[in-house]
Amino acid sequence: MKRRFHYYQQVVASLLCSSLLAGCQLQPDLLFDQAGSGQARTDASYKAGEVLIKFKNGTLSDKALAILAKIRSSKSEKILTRMMQNVGDQDGVVLASVPGDVMTTVAQLKAMPEIEYAEPNFVYKATVVSNDTYFTNKSLWGMYGPTTTPANAYGCQAATAWTANKNGSSSVIVGVIDEGMMITHPDLAANKWVNSKETVNGKDDDKNGYIDDINGWDFDANNASVYDGVADDHGTHVAGTIGASGGNGQGVVGVCWNVKMIALKFVGASGGTTTNAIKALDYLTDLKTRHGLNIVACNNSWDGGSFSQALQNAIERANAAGILFITSAGNGGADNIGDNNDAVANYPSSYPNTNVIAVAAITSTGSIASYSNYGAKTVDIAAPGTGIWSTVPGAGNTFSYASYSGTSMAVPHVTGAVALYKSLNPSATVAQIKAAILGKSVATPAMAGRCVSGGRLSVATF
Repeated sequence: MKRRFHYYQQVVASLLCSSLLAGCQLQPDLLFDQAGSGQARTDASYKAGEVLIKFKNGTLSDKALAILAKIRSSKSEKILTRMMQNVGDQDGVVLASVPGDVMTTVAQLKAMPEIEYAEPNFVYKATVVSNDTYFTNKSLWGMYGPTTTPANAYGCQAATAWTANKNGSSSVIVGVIDEGMMITHPDLAANKWVNSKETVNGKDDDKNGYIDDINGWDFDANNASVYDGVADDHGTHVAGTIGASGGNGQGVVGVCWNVKMIALKFVGASGGTTTNAIKALDYLTDLKTRHGLNIVACNNSWDGGSFSQALQNAIERANAAGILFITSAGNGGADNIGDNNDAVANYPSSYPNTNVIAVAAITSTGSIASYSNYGAKTVDIAAPGTGIWSTVPGAGNTFSYASYSGTSMAVPHVTGAVALYKSLNPSATVAQIKAAILGKSVATPAMAGRCVSGGRLSVATF
């Protein structure tokens, strides 16, 4: 009987390694969009010396060994999440270290009949009535509406929903796939997720492969610490817009006052990789699949790299589990001028999975932000993204607030809106929630012909 290739864990134990290579430099190269427009991309970065390899089913272990030897792979990590196994993939993908040029090695692998796909390990970058101080002092324009006090015609009208006692539910959960989150921030502490099936005892109580994952996981450092200091400002800022506590008399307020947020850190000092993004997304999907948690969406305020079949597959596993993948349209290229994603794909927002919601950014005057990407077919909706105040860490163990701009800041407005809608419509499916978010948008001249909905986020009629 032929030996099916399951990454020969015992045969080549010396080749397999559980950790990523350290000290890799980012290496930009000319990449091509494999699933979109076919236009060249010049801004994609990836880890030097690392390639992702998917062997075809039935590949013999001896043949796989020979292929790894041919590309001179010295170390490898087997990426096989529980969610991959749940959908029948018992082999996963291999993250292999190689000494030569990454793109040359990828091309070499693609020419081999035993390879289903090969790709670089891409690097992604982060793209940032209430009595809360920043709401009452007219700083949170993105939460206002034309008839609220304070008012702004181009805000998402969350304040209108709050006055009707529509402020979310702690039974609704979202994942924040980003940098870490300062879960002790007084505007976030009440809405951090706590894993009821895990205790801090040095054991994997819930049998998901992660020890003491009480509030989520740090996939960059591979530990349970979801906050590592002031550098985790982007993830903390995003979380505040989604679900900072409302009505507590201080700081800011999120679109959804009551929600639980799982901290899934995959962006470190050198960015976040494809492999860690997959692990984070599959971690979230596994929680919903095995434990039945009411996880409705994940916030992905990041972009970079090029098309990744491995990441698209992970997004589809989330789709099958009923999890929306909400992400930024992107902040243009090196010139920071918004680009047309219909012409040149931007990832992950350009993946065709039906659970993807791609978000552009608008300003407080209703114009599309100069840096925001757009696309009549590939970008779904716009949301406030310029001059957005939210939670950030302070020096030491202190906390603070700051104003950031970017499509990164537009995405959490939509994620918060999704959580709010789910709290009001508990039986709503992924397709129904996405249709409601786009269908309830407000037509906006600046977005006409620039996104699928032709408008901006509004929660006023939830």
